[in-house]
Amino acid sequence: MDVRAISRFVRLSPQKARDLVRRMRGLGVADAIKVAEFSNRKAARLIGKTLKSALANAQKNAKLEIGELTVKKAVIEEGPRIRRYWSRARGGVSPIRRRTCHISIVLTNGKQDNAAGEEAG
Repeated sequence: MDVRAISRFVRLSPQKARDLVRRMRGLGVADAIKVAEFSNRKAARLIGKTLKSALANAQKNAKLEIGELTVKKAVIEEGPRIRRYWSRARGGVSPIRRRTCHISIVLTNGKQDNAAGEEAG
């Protein structure tokens, strides 16, 4: 059964977070949390929060065991850009694009949901 958590409009450039998420894919939940906790980057803190939210969803809503969960899918998608302007010489301006992203994490225990299994079979 799959459980997911999404953090939207995170004030972080997607490029800075994607390499950390690549390391988490396919790992068990405990190992993925270690990857997030032992990194000193802002992206690690925000991805860790989303991962813990997905873990809480799995425990509370789906009643799944923590030990058998793995990170099935972890994606950083680009969000809208906040546009600002910086003053320059002689009355000119330079654009500044502050990037945002959406963090999406899907956890799975490797088993199919009963309702989905009945429909497929």
